[in-house]
Amino acid sequence: MSDLSGRTTIVVGASRGLGRGIATAFAEAGAPVVAVSRTAAPFDEPANGAGTIESEVVDAGDATVPASLIDRYEPQNIIVVAGATPHMRRLQEQTWETFSVNWETDVRITFQWLREALLKPLRPGSRVVVISSGAALGGSPLSGGYAGAKATQRFITGYAQDEANQAGLGITFTTVLPRFAPLTGVGRPAVRAYAERAGMSVEDFLAKAGPLLTPEIAGATLVDLVREDAAKVVPAYVMNGAGLQKLP
Repeated sequence: MSDLSGRTTIVVGASRGLGRGIATAFAEAGAPVVAVSRTAAPFDEPANGAGTIESEVVDAGDATVPASLIDRYEPQNIIVVAGATPHMRRLQEQTWETFSVNWETDVRITFQWLREALLKPLRPGSRVVVISSGAALGGSPLSGGYAGAKATQRFITGYAQDEANQAGLGITFTTVLPRFAPLTGVGRPAVRAYAERAGMSVEDFLAKAGPLLTPEIAGATLVDLVREDAAKVVPAYVMNGAGLQKLP
């Protein structure tokens, strides 16, 4: 598993933030990467020239897209990062439309991609990683239904692992729950909102948050996870700037 050169990796939501860092890291580790995003996002050539990145500008939430891309590229790794930026307001300031946006995007995308990974199915030894959020563990009172949607992503990933086990498919499904990543489009407004709620400066708030996660750290961490022996992989991890911590 240490050699990723023959393992096509689809990164769903690769245009920015953690997804972009993950796509870049897999290419630099030698993998042929398919970077799926709704908007075009040019990538630099991998630093060591080992892997490649091919962009697919599509709507990952379109129900026809997962089957089409899985059939075309026959990936052995799928990393699902795509999702909506939550509306950062207190509960009473939300509308149902803003409250439910992550259910209609993040959960739907996860469901459709994991469904197709099972239906195809992916070849034995394949890995599917769903990027959820640490908010799934402690809640997120300023982001509407975000925390619940992220918890449901974890549930769906666990259900997919159960189905794969029952069918003897040999596919490993894993959920990774990142803590604050202040350099991303989702992280920046969240950090500002929660710092203000706590009556703190952004700098002081981040200083208390522990090791901070960056797209580059997320990419390197996910490469290591996919390289790990499947027998040693647990169903879910928290991820921060120090790497992964296993969840029970």
